[in-house]
Amino acid sequence: MALLEQFHVVADHFPVDSSVTNLIEGMFVKLNSSGNAVKATGASAERAIGVSGDTKSTSLSGLPSTNDSSQGAFVNRVSDSFDETKASGRLTVYHSGGKFASNQYETAPVLAWAVGLPLYISANSKLTTDVSTSAQIVATVTAVPAAYASGVPGIDINGSLTLGNYVEFKLEI
Repeated sequence: MALLEQFHVVADHFPVDSSVTNLIEGMFVKLNSSGNAVKATGASAERAIGVSGDTKSTSLSGLPSTNDSSQGAFVNRVSDSFDETKASGRLTVYHSGGKFASNQYETAPVLAWAVGLPLYISANSKLTTDVSTSAQIVATVTAVPAAYASGVPGIDINGSLTLGNYVEFKLEI
């Protein structure tokens, strides 16, 4: 699970609501009435503010992995478990444009993916091409979900191990 920043305009930060669980980097967030970042749900009147650049979880890593381990290819500090917001209480939020790759997208039901399609937010805070989930366009597909090369020598894709399947997108919010 991860967000791969290829280019970004603004890396902002907001206080994260203490009740948030299993927010994985690459999921979309909104502000609650207290001004704290929480998971976006794609509800019709909801406005997402950006894509999360941090993970706040007790059991899931948001770091890229070449081996599907629970800790990713890199390891968070033991004292923080999988909560990258623990020390500051703040969440990195990318907004105002950029190009990213993420594995935080809906795979079921099987959706049509094509370059140029608008992306919306699902009830799970993930990217989807299903327009019925949200009225807010948050991104545009720049490369369909496919194996993403890690740069670690191997045999999966183009002479390297894969990080798994990622969708590349241009952030619109």
